[in-house]
Amino acid sequence: MLVKSTSPARAPRGHTVFLRASLIVLLLWPRPSAGKKKLYIGALFPMSGGWPGGQACMPSAQMALDLVNNRSDILPDYELELIHYDSMCDPGEATKLLYDLLYTEPIKIVLMPGCSGVSTLVAEAARMWNLIVLSYGSSSPALSNRQRFPTFFRTHPSATLHNPTRVQLFQKWKWTRIATIQQTTEVFTSTLDDLEQRVKEAGIEISVRQSFLTDPAVAVKNLKRQDARIIVGLFYETEARKFCNDLVFKEKLYGKKYVWFLIGWYADNWFKIKDPAINCTVENMTEAVEGHVTTEIVMLNPETVRGVSNMTSQEFLAALMSRLGGKNPEETGGFQEAPLAYDAVWALALALNKTVAPLKAKGRRLEDFNYNNHDITSEIYRALNTSSFEGVSGQVVFDAQGSRMAMTLIEQLQGGSYKKIGYYDSSQKNLSWFGNDVWIGKMDYIQNSQPYLNNMTAVGCMMALAAVFPLGIDGHHVHRSQFPVVCQFRLWLLGLGFSLAYGSMFTKIWWVHTLFTKKDEKKEKKKQHLEPWKLYATVGVLLAIDFLSLMIWQIVDPLHITVEKFTKEAPKEDLDVLIQPLLEHCNSEKMNTWLGVVYGYKGLLLLLGIFLAYETKSVSTEKINDHRAVGMAIYNVAVLCLITAPVTMILSSQQDASFGFASLAIVFSVYITLVVLFVPKMRRLITRGEWQSEQQDTLKTGSSTNNNDEEKSRQLERENRELQKIIQEKEERVSALRNQLAERQALRNRRRPSTGQNQNHNAPPPSSQPDPKSLLLPPGYPNPTTDNHSLPPSFSNSSNLYPADSKMSRNHCHNSQIPLLYK
Repeated sequence: MLVKSTSPARAPRGHTVFLRASLIVLLLWPRPSAGKKKLYIGALFPMSGGWPGGQACMPSAQMALDLVNNRSDILPDYELELIHYDSMCDPGEATKLLYDLLYTEPIKIVLMPGCSGVSTLVAEAARMWNLIVLSYGSSSPALSNRQRFPTFFRTHPSATLHNPTRVQLFQKWKWTRIATIQQTTEVFTSTLDDLEQRVKEAGIEISVRQSFLTDPAVAVKNLKRQDARIIVGLFYETEARKFCNDLVFKEKLYGKKYVWFLIGWYADNWFKIKDPAINCTVENMTEAVEGHVTTEIVMLNPETVRGVSNMTSQEFLAALMSRLGGKNPEETGGFQEAPLAYDAVWALALALNKTVAPLKAKGRRLEDFNYNNHDITSEIYRALNTSSFEGVSGQVVFDAQGSRMAMTLIEQLQGGSYKKIGYYDSSQKNLSWFGNDVWIGKMDYIQNSQPYLNNMTAVGCMMALAAVFPLGIDGHHVHRSQFPVVCQFRLWLLGLGFSLAYGSMFTKIWWVHTLFTKKDEKKEKKKQHLEPWKLYATVGVLLAIDFLSLMIWQIVDPLHITVEKFTKEAPKEDLDVLIQPLLEHCNSEKMNTWLGVVYGYKGLLLLLGIFLAYETKSVSTEKINDHRAVGMAIYNVAVLCLITAPVTMILSSQQDASFGFASLAIVFSVYITLVVLFVPKMRRLITRGEWQSEQQDTLKTGSSTNNNDEEKSRQLERENRELQKIIQEKEERVSALRNQLAERQALRNRRRPSTGQNQNHNAPPPSSQPDPKSLLLPPGYPNPTTDNHSLPPSFSNSSNLYPADSKMSRNHCHNSQIPLLYK
């Protein structure tokens, strides 16, 4: 039975990826090799320990090997085989495993270690065996040293690649002073040294530099005491969780006044993982780390591109998940670095394939490699050094130090999850910015200004502006029967527009005065409770008063047209006619009474607003942080209204002057109000003034700069007293130890025999200092002054560890090489 297949162009994307992944798995199924010579790779995959990256990296590397061995255009006469051990990410364990790799058959043509500590050991020792080292998971900047590690390459970029991105962000946000805190390990120390040099060249100052070994308590307190704001943190994931444990959360070293830069290779849910040694809850930790920025090396190609393995990054992930048997990626060590291990195997295969022709021209073959053969090592080095291909992790290119060059991903924790906010290519100095970064201080600044009241003010201003148009309409434009509607429209627009615009501003000033200018303790307790519904209710009351008064006016005494007649005028032309000027007014039977009520009520409201604005001019509060701007707007509206109302009544018979004065007063008051209220907010959002003004950041009820200085002074005094107490205790302890030492010395002097014979028997052993010759560089080690990036150092003078074309033996180990293995 034949079944018509679905067109690939119409197949769903998810099905296409699944089918391709299934096809890849079938292609990866081992096939019998006929007549192929084997080349062996010695690998150390950390399946456990501090970084269990081998859990995903080993299947990824094996997947790449299977694909390479099934290709007819890459190493057609050879088959690559992986011999691997679990290093547990421990240099001590790796020393024993390296010994097994080197002194047991078969000969390994390349070594592939994982984490930085193990790679440092392997790469330093490998030069004595003419071995190329290709790492997939080492980020230590110390490995970028061609004199110390002459044959080392890595597909994992150096940790210093984060630093150009950090400097670029500092310059983008115009930060000139930063602070750093690091865990005292080689990788973080060297990274920070590189960062210090880069920020110095960029004109950025590192004002505070703190370090810790295991407990960051003292370092965090020093950051707080020295007023650090922009903080770069370099430490492992477990130490990152300790920062919340009564440190960052207790010291309040988070929020709108602080920005943390952390490392991006933590697990996405690292701050949600329960730790028995930490007292913080998940909610505490989530609150403390909200808004921090991370930089992370791009380890998976974000574009849908088929690389040298004819596989896209998404197809690679699907195939890897199939090999992992459905394990949770977040619980599988090294899942993020798996593409790097995959591309490392491809880089090695392509380099070996590139050496076949040059070696054949010299009469040599890859299978002739042994630990005394430096010619083959030189060819492999040259091929790797010139590698350039598209992998699942992106473009694979090595720099002069053998480190991978890659792009950097910039993320920010927003709402408990990481969001991509940009990419940075340090080689091209190109920043791709998405513009979706969110800052706590920016949102709090808008939120604390009561944005709903601001919206009411804007709506009221628009209604007042709209009233200008019906004010200029007369009977020439509207039929006489419809003119009363225009009259009512003017009245309602002006009345409700004033209630919304001025009423919302008056509400802010009223509640600031009510809650923050009282002296008694009962009122002081109420400062912490400003319910939003109270604000809305106050505006609603003012709006209801206007609405009811206008409604009663319209029902009881509606507006109608009245015509005012002026003295007849003779035209300039010599015509036997007279012109009767007429002026139409919107009027009612008791117009003056209604105007007196409305003007009296609103006039009292304006005067009260001026008084409250004056009373609250010195109040500082975060509850309504724009009340000073509101006070200025109230002054503007009150002055213009108090002048405009009587003038327009006097000029009521002069329609042009009356309209011009009233309309200009409305326009000026509206635009001045909008500028005073909204322009500072827009400027603050655009210029990011949240970190540029310390005074604005530290505004609290009744607080000032002097109060902050006094508080810092008291805190320094307390810490000084604590330190003095600790010093005194240490001095007492030292004094006690000195007394004990003196007593023991006196006791030894009494017991010492007087004869010289016994002294000869007790003579110290000969000096165990090493022979100066043993400190010399081993044969073949490159001169530190030379730096040849195109070719590896000469290995022609290396010791003959193994006779050519003979089987290996553990007894052939050279004595001068043993210290290197255990270094």
